[in-house]
Amino acid sequence: MALVELSLSATPAHVRTARLVVVAVARRAGLAADLVDELRFAVGEACSRAVGLHVAHAPTEPVVLTVDDIRGTLVVTVSDRGPAAGPAPADLSEDLLGLELVEGGPEVIDPDVALAVLAGLVDDIEVAESPLGTVVTMRWSLSADSPAQMLSA
Repeated sequence: MALVELSLSATPAHVRTARLVVVAVARRAGLAADLVDELRFAVGEACSRAVGLHVAHAPTEPVVLTVDDIRGTLVVTVSDRGPAAGPAPADLSEDLLGLELVEGGPEVIDPDVALAVLAGLVDDIEVAESPLGTVVTMRWSLSADSPAQMLSA
């Protein structure tokens, strides 16, 4: 089991660092290779959204990202201190599924649009209001023969 927590300053350059760290943890935990690109893109979107909110609303506060592989699941959480957001509208996420996904993702300015993109990418996503802002939690299943699963058995 690995728990990694990153505190990122509100700088777009740190989004790449977040993606690299999360991908390394995911590979070590045994995330299926075909899901790594989805994970990389989703983490980039979630962190870009959080950094954008911090630049506008809390430039001195860090974006907090955690990665944990617990009970057969890789859990990635991005917490921001921007205005609270509700769940992404399903109809909007379906409209955005036709976007061409490129490295680093499309430039998304509206935080609600970023949530819609995430809803289209990640099967298990939760967007919750926190006392400080919004917490985006994304989950991916790990294979039964992953290193993390073998250690917990």
